[in-house]
Amino acid sequence: MMIVQIQPIEPQQITEAKRVILSLARNIFQWQASLDEIIKRSDEQGDILDLDNPQTHYFDRQGLFLVALDQGRVIGTGAIRRLEGDTAELKRLWLLEAYQGHGIGYQLMQTLLRFAQTTGYRCIRLQTDRKQDRAIRFYKRVGFQPIKCDSDDPDDICMEMVLSPFTKCS
Repeated sequence: MMIVQIQPIEPQQITEAKRVILSLARNIFQWQASLDEIIKRSDEQGDILDLDNPQTHYFDRQGLFLVALDQGRVIGTGAIRRLEGDTAELKRLWLLEAYQGHGIGYQLMQTLLRFAQTTGYRCIRLQTDRKQDRAIRFYKRVGFQPIKCDSDDPDDICMEMVLSPFTKCS
């Protein structure tokens, strides 16, 4: 039986969390560059700048950034932060392929949803890419519904989940 620990990210786990996220993105989007080149380019372009300082981008914004650990090694991430008013944004939900299908992503999601509810959020929104088939199916299974995106990118998919019964998202 696999025992995975889920906890708020610590500063020494940031580099490893980036590697997890970008290695998965590399596979999904079939990027040809090496993982080290992708990480370097991402750092230079500020693509995942929020990971460089989770305190500012998440914790200080009534949010939470979690890591899933297997024997101390980062195997997954997931975060939530204030988007506007009582609406939160789900970000950076990634899990290494070897750990998918074991309920770990669900545990990460449930921890984030409990946090959102106790923080007073009524809705959670997310934006992902059409190539993220597995993630989209997962989001639908846990209760997210597709909504119209504000983005002009035709590959973007936006979804939301209402946390409070008898509430509509604004």
